[in-house]
Amino acid sequence: MATPYTSILLFGPPGIGKGTQGKMLGAIPGFFHLATGDMFRSLDKESEIGMEFARYSSKGLLVPDFLTVRLWRQHVEQLIKRELYNPEVDVLLLDGIPRSVPQAESMKEYIDPCMIVHLVCEDLSKMVRRMQKRATEQGRPDDADESVIRKRFEVYSGQTAPVLACYDKSIISDIDALGTQAEVLLRVLSAILPHLNA
Repeated sequence: MATPYTSILLFGPPGIGKGTQGKMLGAIPGFFHLATGDMFRSLDKESEIGMEFARYSSKGLLVPDFLTVRLWRQHVEQLIKRELYNPEVDVLLLDGIPRSVPQAESMKEYIDPCMIVHLVCEDLSKMVRRMQKRATEQGRPDDADESVIRKRFEVYSGQTAPVLACYDKSIISDIDALGTQAEVLLRVLSAILPHLNA
C-alpha cells in the first residue's frame, strides 16, 4: 500500500465557495486542487459512468460511495502518471470528497488529512441565490432549479455534515464564508499555515 496522500479537506454545504477557494489555493505552489464535481462533470456523458452520474446529479442526490471512490482513485493515479500532481511535494486540496461517512471510512487508507477547512454560512437563502447565479454564469443546470438546490442542502445535512465527526476536532477550522473571495482566502490561509508548519 502506498503512503496516504497528505490532504486538506475543503468542507461545507453546496454553494459555500469550496471550489472558488480551492482554485485560488491550487494556484499556490505546493497545493493541488482536486474538485470531485469537476471530475464528474468532465465524464463522457455517453459513457456508462457518465450517464449514471447524470441520473443522480439531476435529482440533487449523491453518486454512490463505491463508484465515487473508485473513480476518484483512478483520477488521482492518472494525475500522478501525467505528472500534474506530485504526492511527494504537493498537498492535495480535496473539494467534494469524502461526502458521506462510508466514503470517509473507505478513504482512510488513501488520504492523510492534516486539516479540514470548514466553510460556514448561517443564511441558507444567500447560498441558494449564490448557486443560481453560478448556474447562469457557468452553465451548470444542476444548480439552476431551487427545489434541486434545496434537496442538495438536505442531502448535505443528512449525509455529508456527519463526516466531520470522523476526524479529530483539533484539525477542523470553522471559517466564515461570507465576504469577498480575497477576505475568505486570507482567513483560510491564516488557518492552514499553522497546520502545515506543525
